[in-house]
Amino acid sequence: MSQKSPRLTSKQVIKQLKQAGFIEIKQTGSHLKLFNPNTRRSAIVPIHSNQTIPVGTLKAIEKQAEIKFS
Repeated sequence: MSQKSPRLTSKQVIKQLKQAGFIEIKQTGSHLKLFNPNTRRSAIVPIHSNQTIPVGTLKAIEKQAEIKFS
Protein backbone atom coordinates (compact mmCIF):
# COMPACT_ATOMS: atom_id res chain seq x y z
CA MET A 1 0.00 0.00 0.00
CA SER A 2 1.20 3.49 -0.78
CA GLN A 3 1.20 6.08 1.95
CA LYS A 4 -0.89 9.17 1.17
CA SER A 5 0.63 12.60 1.47
CA PRO A 6 -0.95 14.78 4.16
CA ARG A 7 -3.13 17.72 3.18
CA LEU A 8 -1.61 20.73 4.91
CA THR A 9 -2.03 24.49 4.82
CA SER A 10 0.97 26.80 4.57
CA LYS A 11 0.59 27.67 8.27
CA GLN A 12 0.94 23.97 9.22
CA VAL A 13 3.93 23.50 6.91
CA ILE A 14 5.72 26.56 8.33
CA LYS A 15 5.08 25.32 11.88
CA GLN A 16 6.63 21.92 11.10
CA LEU A 17 9.60 23.50 9.35
CA LYS A 18 10.25 25.77 12.35
CA GLN A 19 10.09 22.74 14.66
CA ALA A 20 12.75 21.13 12.44
CA GLY A 21 15.07 24.11 13.00
CA PHE A 22 14.19 26.39 10.08
CA ILE A 23 14.02 30.16 10.56
CA GLU A 24 12.27 32.79 8.44
CA ILE A 25 14.68 34.65 6.17
CA LYS A 26 12.49 36.81 3.94
CA GLN A 27 9.12 37.07 2.30
CA THR A 28 8.57 38.17 -1.28
CA GLY A 29 4.90 38.61 -2.09
CA SER A 30 3.08 35.43 -1.14
CA HIS A 31 6.18 33.24 -0.77
CA LEU A 32 8.12 32.78 2.48
CA LYS A 33 11.74 31.64 2.44
CA LEU A 34 12.98 29.62 5.42
CA PHE A 35 16.55 28.50 6.13
CA ASN A 36 18.05 25.87 8.44
CA PRO A 37 21.54 26.94 9.58
CA ASN A 38 22.41 23.41 10.77
CA THR A 39 21.68 21.59 7.52
CA ARG A 40 22.28 24.64 5.26
CA ARG A 41 18.98 23.85 3.46
CA SER A 42 16.35 26.36 2.43
CA ALA A 43 12.68 25.95 1.60
CA ILE A 44 10.17 28.26 -0.04
CA VAL A 45 6.53 28.01 1.07
CA PRO A 46 3.65 29.65 -0.82
CA ILE A 47 1.20 31.45 1.47
CA HIS A 48 -2.32 31.57 0.02
CA SER A 49 -4.79 32.14 2.90
CA ASN A 50 -6.17 28.88 4.32
CA GLN A 51 -5.96 26.81 1.15
CA THR A 52 -4.23 23.45 1.32
CA ILE A 53 -0.93 23.19 -0.52
CA PRO A 54 -1.13 20.97 -3.63
CA VAL A 55 0.52 17.55 -3.24
CA GLY A 56 3.22 18.24 -5.86
CA THR A 57 4.19 21.51 -4.18
CA LEU A 58 4.25 19.83 -0.77
CA LYS A 59 6.57 17.10 -2.10
CA ALA A 60 8.84 19.76 -3.60
CA ILE A 61 9.08 21.51 -0.21
CA GLU A 62 9.87 18.16 1.46
CA LYS A 63 12.64 17.60 -1.09
CA GLN A 64 14.07 21.12 -0.56
CA ALA A 65 14.06 20.78 3.22
CA GLU A 66 14.91 17.06 3.34
CA ILE A 67 12.14 16.37 5.86
CA LYS A 68 8.87 14.40 5.77
CA PHE A 69 5.65 16.15 6.78
CA SER A 70 3.10 14.38 8.95
